[in-house]
Amino acid sequence: MYNRIVNQYKGFLSSASIFKGSSFTGFLNFEPFYEINDSSLQPYLAAEYPENLVLGKRVELFFLAAIKTLQGYQIIASNIQINNEQRTLGELDFIVKELKTNKVLHIELMFKFYVYDPSFPSEMERWIGPNRRDSLLQKLKKVKSNQFPLLHTLEAQKFLRSLGLASKDIEQQLFFKASMFVPEELGQQEFPTINNECIVGYWYHLENFKKYDQSSFEFHAPEKQDWPVDPKHGEKWVGFTEIYEQILELHANKKSPLVWIKRLDGVYERIIVVWW
Repeated sequence: MYNRIVNQYKGFLSSASIFKGSSFTGFLNFEPFYEINDSSLQPYLAAEYPENLVLGKRVELFFLAAIKTLQGYQIIASNIQINNEQRTLGELDFIVKELKTNKVLHIELMFKFYVYDPSFPSEMERWIGPNRRDSLLQKLKKVKSNQFPLLHTLEAQKFLRSLGLASKDIEQQLFFKASMFVPEELGQQEFPTINNECIVGYWYHLENFKKYDQSSFEFHAPEKQDWPVDPKHGEKWVGFTEIYEQILELHANKKSPLVWIKRLDGVYERIIVVWW
């Protein structure tokens, strides 16, 4: 189980930051350099992770582990529920201190998978969740209108005062990593609004996936917690008929699976087969 957690952690941290080097400048990015070292991870990742811990919560723990392996940062608070008398207003992901500068940061963490649908009119609308339930543009609007303004509410300021902090002195940044999939015919296209290093594979409709019905391929559809993992760590591989049946079952529940593909020449691919 420990090795699985380490592989998930490494996959998460090695995923590219979505706006690094892109033309999109709406937010400041938190981009420290991580030295991924298995021995330094042991104290932070050895604890048992609940099997049902969803990917979003899992990567929050990975972020905490990563910060603890760095010399230059200190976690002040994390997963901070901001409430008023009637209801929960929202949650601040992380308050972090940069020790060299004494700068205090409010960091919102995001780790997403998107497919590029050219049918939408504007570029930023085209990056959508594999199940069409969310989009990059919706996520950014939520950060701008909800998550970042939460820091400046009276309720959040009351919490910050308990830590000896003031919202006006805190810089807000995104730690936003993503794995993105494009139609095969757009494989050579440059996408100016995102970091093109985030593009890790293609997406297909089920009828186009049939081109992989060849004896030289093996397949695995990982659980959602393992989506960040490098496919080379896959252990259970099946043939086309079995993976096709698995995909049909997932599509019946309107779920678009990530599929790892292992070729005889040792090359691995990551694709998404959409249900829609």
